[in-house]
Amino acid sequence: MTMIDNAVYVNGVRTADPEDLDETYFLLRQREGMAWIGLYRPDAEELQSVAEEFDLSPLAVEDALAGHQRAKLEHYGDSLFLVLRPARYLDDVEKVDFGEIHVFVGQDYVVTVRHAESPDLARVRRRMEAMPEFLALGPDAILYGILDQVVDEYEPAAAGLENDIDEIEDDLF
Repeated sequence: MTMIDNAVYVNGVRTADPEDLDETYFLLRQREGMAWIGLYRPDAEELQSVAEEFDLSPLAVEDALAGHQRAKLEHYGDSLFLVLRPARYLDDVEKVDFGEIHVFVGQDYVVTVRHAESPDLARVRRRMEAMPEFLALGPDAILYGILDQVVDEYEPAAAGLENDIDEIEDDLF
């Protein structure tokens, strides 16, 4: 696994950069804030650690581990599980690349699991950290930021496809 970023926030301010998941869990309980854990291709053991700490649905964890899921939103007890399919246009090969993000959202945590490089969640995190009053709204604010990024990336993908269609029409007619 690669832990992309891992932080604990209190009142919208990043208060800790834990080195591992166990430290995250400890600091989260100690500081009564919220955790935002970003994972990239975690293995079963690592994802199971997160699942046990936050009481995640075994079905959702299985989906996040396996990948290749359709976009969906599921409610499990006190948490939400989303699978998002961001799109980005690769101009050099004139192709749309679809990523996949799994998002677990609870009362005091957001866990993202990615199997592809898109979208750039570091940009979402930087934008959110620049607005501590918004980030202080909790995990729902983080989810909003992630969804906003995914939706915003569809416009350039659509524009790239439209340009390709225009080029094909010009060649044909």
